[in-house]
Amino acid sequence: MAPQASPPVCRIMDYGKFKYEAAQKAKESRRKTNQISIKEMKYRVKIGRGDFETKTSKVTKFLEEGHKVKITIMFRGREVHHPELGMRILDQVAVDNNQLAKVEASPKLDGRNMTMVLAPDKRVQAAAEAVRKKAAADQRQAERLAVADGSAPADEGPGPVGPHGQPHRPDHRRGGGRRGPGRRGRGRYGSGRRCGTARRGGLGHARGPRRQAASDEAAADDEAAADEAAADEAAKVTAPEARRD
Repeated sequence: MAPQASPPVCRIMDYGKFKYEAAQKAKESRRKTNQISIKEMKYRVKIGRGDFETKTSKVTKFLEEGHKVKITIMFRGREVHHPELGMRILDQVAVDNNQLAKVEASPKLDGRNMTMVLAPDKRVQAAAEAVRKKAAADQRQAERLAVADGSAPADEGPGPVGPHGQPHRPDHRRGGGRRGPGRRGRGRYGSGRRCGTARRGGLGHARGPRRQAASDEAAADDEAAADEAAADEAAKVTAPEARRD
């Protein structure tokens, strides 16, 4: 601790613990520092409106995170002879982000590329935030004054209440009720479109001509089978009496 003193002063310590604490302090200091990097976004001269808005929103996100952004306009073929088209795009990007950043490096032509660098500006961001807060406060004040003067529509209160105290929600579907006759869907015995009564020939949907004819033929067959069974029973009853005679 004091090697130049007479006698020298030293301290007995755990060297492994000392190294661990030093590493933890260095890690904490690195965590608190902001790593600012330069992001790059590339545009074409013939970029569409949707692509322009998507790329510009990415630029805005980078600036909000505190990064610098390098905007690059890439020229192809004879587009390089019209640098004003690239300047127009760069100016539009700068205007869209004028509340977050400032132009750190002015546009310049480098070969077939035109570049510009935007850097976050805290003073501009603070001024824009103050303007937004003031506008929000003025809007709330205007709403309060409108309510006090009676020009704003007053609250009509809660709507109709159901039998158990819950808000009443009218059912506008066909049939009027949740399980009314007008509701098409799957009920207890299947869907209403192909219910059991329709399959058995009851009061379901109307049958077609072919299905109706087949149903009538089946009914006639059942009736004939029933008549034959009755005749067989009658023959069985009369046979013993004939033998007895």
